[in-house]
Amino acid sequence: MKRFFIGAAALAMTAPAIAQEAEEAAPKTVAEVMEMAGDADWIAPNPDSTIYMRVPHGLIVIVLSDDLAPGHVEQVKTLVREGYYDGLNFYRVIDGFVAQGGDAAEEKDKGSAAASLVAEYEEPIPDGLAFTPLGNFDGYAPEAGFINGMPAGIDRERDSVWLAHCTGAFAFGRNNERDSASTEFYITLQPQRYLDRNLTVFGRVIWGMDVVQAIKRGRPNNGGVIENEEDWTPILSARLASDVPEEELLDLQMMDTNSDVFLELIEARRNRMGEFFYVQHDYLDLCQLQLPVRLKPVEGESE
Repeated sequence: MKRFFIGAAALAMTAPAIAQEAEEAAPKTVAEVMEMAGDADWIAPNPDSTIYMRVPHGLIVIVLSDDLAPGHVEQVKTLVREGYYDGLNFYRVIDGFVAQGGDAAEEKDKGSAAASLVAEYEEPIPDGLAFTPLGNFDGYAPEAGFINGMPAGIDRERDSVWLAHCTGAFAFGRNNERDSASTEFYITLQPQRYLDRNLTVFGRVIWGMDVVQAIKRGRPNNGGVIENEEDWTPILSARLASDVPEEELLDLQMMDTNSDVFLELIEARRNRMGEFFYVQHDYLDLCQLQLPVRLKPVEGESE
């Protein structure tokens, strides 16, 4: 009897701990994970690597990679600083594919920017690269995951890494020649992973994707080029956030893809829980997981 009561007492003492462990181990919904995220799980984009692009119907905010494609990143920063894109247009827009902008006539002086760029479709894996793996099969890369907010693929055997063409990818177009990219950019309207390692992705839209999606389309039988120039969508301005007046900046924050809560989000999206879902597929497509972005909450106010 004595041994029984000791065992019962021990069980009573450990029951709350077991219950807590079970609760922590239980699959979470996306909403539950988002509620878990604290201030430390959110980071502000680097203002020196963020473009504010204004069109007549809204603002598009593009974050550039601080890890990959340095030549392309420096090129677009030079073009933006020198006002190259101001007054140019989105002139080739294909529904479900891309919105392309720049100088359709190829007449505008590029200033101090390079005439063409060496391709950076994929690169050797940098030392200390922060890569958060998705954790399941990917059809376009041996491993898929995120590099500081950017969807990416990695091939460790080939010592190769690249950014992926998920919705909102920001990249330079080119001609058939490998090293012919220069100034014309595009934003993907839907995932276009077959373009991975064929063009250089070096950023992504984190705010205003609805603005991009609202840009007037061209006809597919004309290669997406909008025939009537009056229907082109003008780029009113493009500025680095570090050059934008403070009163015009948005206090944006991105979820830190190197955080534990982002790992929880991956799992919550891999197997969707909740009363609505009857089947869990134990799979997550890279482009299905959109990076959470928010306006920083004002102190004393709820989100």
